[in-house]
Amino acid sequence: MTKRHLFLFAALCLTTAPASAGLFSDDEARQQIQQLEARLTISEASLAKLEALEAAYKKQTGAMLDLQMAIDAQNAELRKLRGQNEEFAHNLQDAEKRQKDFYVDLDGRLRRFEAVDTAAADKVGGGKNKTDDVVTENRALEAAFGFYKAERFQNAVTAFQEFLNNYPESAHAANVRYWMGNAYFVLKDYKGSLENYQILLEKFDTYPKIAEVMLNIADCQELLNDKDAAKLTLKQIAAKFPNSEAASKAKKRLSTLK
Repeated sequence: MTKRHLFLFAALCLTTAPASAGLFSDDEARQQIQQLEARLTISEASLAKLEALEAAYKKQTGAMLDLQMAIDAQNAELRKLRGQNEEFAHNLQDAEKRQKDFYVDLDGRLRRFEAVDTAAADKVGGGKNKTDDVVTENRALEAAFGFYKAERFQNAVTAFQEFLNNYPESAHAANVRYWMGNAYFVLKDYKGSLENYQILLEKFDTYPKIAEVMLNIADCQELLNDKDAAKLTLKQIAAKFPNSEAASKAKKRLSTLK
């Protein structure tokens, strides 16, 4: 007999122990064993189903855990992207504010240019040719700025470059470089913007808005994905202009620039 049959026989003996010896015939004993076998088979089948359900549950639970981990990772990435977008939006707002300040300053400068034209036109005598040159120069500058003010930035860039070609030693050369940098920035030509700001920084290191120019350079460097250069520029601003508004902005930018 197999172990299973021995088990069944023992179970049968236990169930019939209180009865008198010889109470069941061989047929009855065999029938009891078959019934126990049937019950055991059913129990084993039920146990197999339970084990299969348990395995399926564990597999499903594992898949759910994997899915939750993937969702958590995506949420973390979304939070990171939101932070970067907020930082970028802040930088753009800062740049827009500087541009508005630039417009106010530029309007004042143009009014002074007009005054120079009027005074120059009143002059006569031996300085007439020089006076004509000054008037022509200022009018060329006003025309270039007219494109800028009309938001025709590509035309403005062309006119500013033509002005620099015609009047390389102009007293307004530094301002024109600054305005060209801004025009390129609005056109999202950050490389062209950066080049003009850097020329301004190299040739006109005493320019009154040099700290602001350096902030603009940092903006371009960051937008060109050169974050190491942007960090270096911001650190230079903080070191060279420690008590300025530009230094305060640079320190704030450094704390968020990753």
